[in-house]
Amino acid sequence: MDVAGRMLTPAVQKALTYWPGIAHTKRPKQVDLAVLPPFFNDLLAELPWWKREWQVTQVEPAYPHEVASNHDRQKNAFTEVSVPGTLEGCAGQTLPFFGRVRFEGNRLVRFQAKIADTIVGPAFAEAGASEPHPFGAVLRKLMDNRGVSVKELAVRTARAMSTINAARTGWHNPHPVLVREIARTLGIPEADLTAIAGVDAPTGVPGDTSTQPGGPQ
Repeated sequence: MDVAGRMLTPAVQKALTYWPGIAHTKRPKQVDLAVLPPFFNDLLAELPWWKREWQVTQVEPAYPHEVASNHDRQKNAFTEVSVPGTLEGCAGQTLPFFGRVRFEGNRLVRFQAKIADTIVGPAFAEAGASEPHPFGAVLRKLMDNRGVSVKELAVRTARAMSTINAARTGWHNPHPVLVREIARTLGIPEADLTAIAGVDAPTGVPGDTSTQPGGPQ
């Protein structure tokens, strides 16, 4: 499933950027949201394992989040919106649905769906290969920006180089204690890096990793 670069129709683009209840000369007061269920159903149908009897039957307006460009504050790098709705299957079964769409202008960049508690999205690894954790790409960028090597980070966190390399490549899910140690080493607020990594902050005595399950390796 590769959605990158796909073009959005004008009707879909208007529906995704609709802000209900907000008066703005550039935004229509009313748009046809009925174009969104077929849009999401077409994307879901491209998943080889998707059961097509399950269909998005209803959606609600959502507030798009516009992310500014790093180079020009007057331009948006992309727009991201999570559209709430309902997924309906056979025998009248229903599940909550959220369609998360990222697009730049009329070009689709990324699609991800949340169905009940399950996240569905395009894979980055080939079939049969392990999916790297997205924190790896973030950690690589942080280390490169600071000129910190794998060996240096391993020494400063008292970890094995293999542990740091596994986190950097995304082949190991980031452990909360390791994320906290990396944050300290790189001078990043611990709460910020744990949020980026998508892990819960470690519990217990602050600064004491000896009581944490799966502590230093």
